[in-house]
Amino acid sequence: MMKSKRLEQFVEVMDTTLRDGEQTPGVSFTPAEKLEIARLLINRVKVDRLEIGSARVSEGEREAVGTILRWAEHHGCLEAMEILGFVDGGRSVEWILSTGGRVINLLAKGSEEHCRVQLRKTPARHFDEVAAEIEGAHNRGLLVNLYLEDWSNGMRNSFAYVYEFLNRLQGLPVERIMLPDTLGILDPEETATYFEWIYRAFPHLRLDFHGHNDYGVVTANSLAAVRAGVNGIHTTINGLGERTGNQPLAQLAVTVHDMTSRRTRIVEKELQHASEIVQNISGKRCAWNMPVVGPDVFTQTCGVHADGDKKGNLYANLLLPERFGRHRNYALGKLSGKASLEQNLEALGLELSPEVRQKVLAEVIRLGDRKKNVSPSDLPFIIAGVLSTPVKSRIRITDFEVTTRINTTPKARVVLEMDGEMIESTASGDGGYDAFVKALRKSLKRFGLSMPRLLDYEERIPPGGKTDALVETTIRWATPGRALVTTGIDSDQLVSAVLATEKMLNLILPE
Repeated sequence: MMKSKRLEQFVEVMDTTLRDGEQTPGVSFTPAEKLEIARLLINRVKVDRLEIGSARVSEGEREAVGTILRWAEHHGCLEAMEILGFVDGGRSVEWILSTGGRVINLLAKGSEEHCRVQLRKTPARHFDEVAAEIEGAHNRGLLVNLYLEDWSNGMRNSFAYVYEFLNRLQGLPVERIMLPDTLGILDPEETATYFEWIYRAFPHLRLDFHGHNDYGVVTANSLAAVRAGVNGIHTTINGLGERTGNQPLAQLAVTVHDMTSRRTRIVEKELQHASEIVQNISGKRCAWNMPVVGPDVFTQTCGVHADGDKKGNLYANLLLPERFGRHRNYALGKLSGKASLEQNLEALGLELSPEVRQKVLAEVIRLGDRKKNVSPSDLPFIIAGVLSTPVKSRIRITDFEVTTRINTTPKARVVLEMDGEMIESTASGDGGYDAFVKALRKSLKRFGLSMPRLLDYEERIPPGGKTDALVETTIRWATPGRALVTTGIDSDQLVSAVLATEKMLNLILPE
């Protein structure tokens, strides 16, 4: 059994997005998607180990696992690829060997209740079968890690069972003992206590902790395990996993780096990119306030906070957005103050007289009272309205028409004006807005212009809004060097999208 180095400097990170993450409702990765995520996590994020799948699940799983293993062998990281296997008389071992795998994460029962009720076996019989499976896998050339499923309940309700199981493993070729809080029942104090018990009885063990977030304290539990000296922590990107999910990788990395004397090998600047890639592939969006990677976590809304930051960075902590390749934003709305507005004007390179600034701030607050979030891209338009002069728009969508009917292809007509010249174009598309964009592209092409790629499209109405409610359409565009966000508001959802698109066109036009 591998000897532990308790409290060694580096905490190993084993990411199980590709295995446990697929237990998220509605998430299933294709072989190509699994390979893309594996390459990202190993090459860029620098995760130590990956759990890439489960044995004997499906032919699709076999294809995905085999593809990743072939890539890993070519890049010298084959032993960092781990596969969940079962106590099944060697069938999982044969499956893993047939794919080219070198590591089995063997699933055993870590509580007496699971052993007796689910397996309907005595502990002695289960221990013997696990020992035989470990020796069989080792004899076939596999490295063996051992999961003790429901370990947390085992420690709480049947410690003698866990102790006897670990004692039975003495002398067997096991690399790591992996201890899951399968049902997310632990708190940090309990986690620390249980690790202390294990280390006192078996100081030589190399231990991993596998946490779930049912009570919302998984990161606190992982932190307690790290402080107790655990060798490895299991994570998923964005906390994917069944029920409330697993330990999010980004939160684990920053808490270890900022709250302990230990380190991980995770590259912090790659965490946001990894989060966005997995969001796009999985279809599961992050909560707006998810630490580190959520879309709003580096946005200050309160004007007092903006003022404090301007005068002395008084409202910043160690989680500076620059650590993660991001930047701080200052939201505009009814809570905005003078400092919030000035931060945004400075970012846009705009200078206003004190009188105009005050009027613009009043308008921002008025819009905030109507529950509208004002983006920095809206400011030029608000300023123009305050000054009672038209926005200096070189390009305008002066008219458009979209027709859709059942069993027909939507069609659009767009009239575009630029520098006094008008062009009309028509096109068909897969939907009303798609037809509009395709017609718009035709007109822009005649002006020698092109549209940026659309990254995200979101429509919102006020909670409980009726059919005549205002629609807010927010669109993210891929423009050089940054993602541009524009918003349009109208009672017609298509008109609001057109307004957001027109704003974008004027913002990207060269001087």
